[in-house]
Amino acid sequence: MKTYDEKHIKNVVLLGAAKSGKTTLSETMLFEAGIISKRGTVEEANTVSDYHEIEYERGSSVYATCLHTEWRDYKINIIDTPGLEDFIGEVISSIRVCDTALLLLHAQYGVEVGTELIWDYVDKYRKPTILAVNHLDNEEANFSKVVDDAKRILGPAVTIMQYPVNQGIGFNSVIDLLKMTMYRFPADGGKPEKLPIPDSEKERAEQLHNELVEKAAENDDTLMERYFEKGSLDEDEMREGLKIGMLQHQVFPVFCLSAKRNMGSGRLMGFIDNVAPSAVEMPPETTEDGQPVPCDPDGPACLFVFKTLLEPHIGRLTFFKVLSGEVRAGMELMNEKGGGTERLNQLFIADGKNRNPVDRLRSGDIGCTLKLKSTLTNHTLNDKSFNAQVDPIHFPPPKVRTAIEARNKTDDEKLGEVLAEIHMEDPTLEIEYNRELKQVILHGQGDLHLAVTRWRLENIYKMQVDYLPAKIPYRETIQKPAMANYRHKKQSGGAGQFGEVYMKIEPYYEGMPPLKDFPVRDSEEIELSWGGKLVFNNCIVGGAIDARFLPSILKGVMEKMQEGPLTGSYVRDVRVSVYDGKMHPVDSNDISFKIAGMMAFREAFHQAAPQLLEPVYDIETTAPDYMSGDIMSELQSRRSIITGMDTLNGNQVIKARTPQAELDKLYAALRNTTQGKAKIKALFAEYAPVPMDVQRKLSEEYNKVAVSS
Repeated sequence: MKTYDEKHIKNVVLLGAAKSGKTTLSETMLFEAGIISKRGTVEEANTVSDYHEIEYERGSSVYATCLHTEWRDYKINIIDTPGLEDFIGEVISSIRVCDTALLLLHAQYGVEVGTELIWDYVDKYRKPTILAVNHLDNEEANFSKVVDDAKRILGPAVTIMQYPVNQGIGFNSVIDLLKMTMYRFPADGGKPEKLPIPDSEKERAEQLHNELVEKAAENDDTLMERYFEKGSLDEDEMREGLKIGMLQHQVFPVFCLSAKRNMGSGRLMGFIDNVAPSAVEMPPETTEDGQPVPCDPDGPACLFVFKTLLEPHIGRLTFFKVLSGEVRAGMELMNEKGGGTERLNQLFIADGKNRNPVDRLRSGDIGCTLKLKSTLTNHTLNDKSFNAQVDPIHFPPPKVRTAIEARNKTDDEKLGEVLAEIHMEDPTLEIEYNRELKQVILHGQGDLHLAVTRWRLENIYKMQVDYLPAKIPYRETIQKPAMANYRHKKQSGGAGQFGEVYMKIEPYYEGMPPLKDFPVRDSEEIELSWGGKLVFNNCIVGGAIDARFLPSILKGVMEKMQEGPLTGSYVRDVRVSVYDGKMHPVDSNDISFKIAGMMAFREAFHQAAPQLLEPVYDIETTAPDYMSGDIMSELQSRRSIITGMDTLNGNQVIKARTPQAELDKLYAALRNTTQGKAKIKALFAEYAPVPMDVQRKLSEEYNKVAVSS
């Protein structure tokens, strides 16, 4: 395979909502370039891009897939991405390493919800963007409405490069405003006929052409001067201005497509070749400490891993972008984060499941390799003379969760290993081994994300699993002071056990006044690993309890705080003062005072108005204004407290505080209520008291289980 220099490599990510036609377009681009001899279809499950079994079953993309074409002396690397929010991790990593975002808009539906969600990340990374209105042969196609929607949501940078002459069932012609030519496609698509612009379209074409010239000129002072001098720009000058505008995120060119009928892809690829920036023209990647990593073909070798994939019968595939220098097969590179040296035994250019071996890859290119030992997604591999850790991809926090367990208990250990493998592939699926809740909890981006994970476990790894409701990490505390004492006495022949403890407990809060009831000999303030504090006061005078037994009393209190009396949850924010007790010269020992301290704390706790606390999250929901009433009703029905409202880009932003016990159900409910149009963010806020009826119910359930066990 030909080796391309950094100026002739273009990296493009295909983005858009589900069913916008990304996979079909990628297939058409490969066919037009001669990479494949026949176009597959999503319906027939024979495309190059969608090749995993789950994608065949679902009829849509689940994974981001690397492809490539070679078009007129340029190499175009393509990453075809899923269109659903549940697989947003695949989308984000692809946006990160590509230099141009090709955003597909459905000619009937315009800027859909999935498109808006994806756009947030394109905008965040400031990627040069091309818009392609696809499905112009759809009978409900409305190009003008799509462009108006795009301008409203994406801004005034949306710039028409082409428009359809006859959208709808008979679509076959577009006016190209850069070349001022009409392209008419044959019935089966492919190479179009170039024709003069019809008289009926000349006025509109001239007006839009002038707007395009102005848009190209306004991004560069030199071009603006030429425009004022000549009154126009030639084609090369317009390309120059459009590229500058794309790099500045001030121009989003709009193209016309029917990917299914192979109309428009060749012109689009030509524009990518001639105008879309290459990696060397983009701002350089930066290291974790903010230092640039220039895309220099003569610099030290540096590559960034953006994707890890486990393929059956092959093993681990590692996908990377060469940020600097050149990598060659057999090269050894350092991985500071993963540890040690990695040898790149083989290098490949990927086309779906097919891998094309290459000897070397230059800066700006995208490739993959096999069977690296310890290199994972977000790792950087460097030449031994160069030490750079590239700023990692930051994935969004999970939105839903479920507990998981193997149906066959002998598979517990294997389940842990398999989940670790899946997380290695998909960093947005987080696995939590929660000792407090005694559950393994999966955190994902949505119900479909979790459902696909279960499918993989059962179909790829042949493991039967059950999803269970994830428990809530409640906390217990007290609302008033209380005093209690407990005598532990046990005699069973020989040395016995004896310990008696008198104790006062109080709610702890920052800045509370010192204890006045008893003299405090010494005090210990303990930051609890589960949040909150325990203050332990030794108020013993006169030797009622020997000082050597105080650590045992504290140990008993701490043990009970790890399994609170109300629901077995952790206890927090309590001040404990041991002020009296008794001991026996022979029978008193550590275990006696540990038990006495534990039981005294338990009895005092029940008298101190115990309060159950639940984790509460700050929720921010963004959706169209007309949906705000339904959203507020849904929030309030799930114990949420509305804390504020605002507007953003024509949308309503509703802020609320929601208990975690309602959060998983709320996310699914809001998705349904808004047809997926709501953007939802959740951030832990605090622990807050649960309503007394909920506390009573949870306490009764806990006591029933305790009695039965």
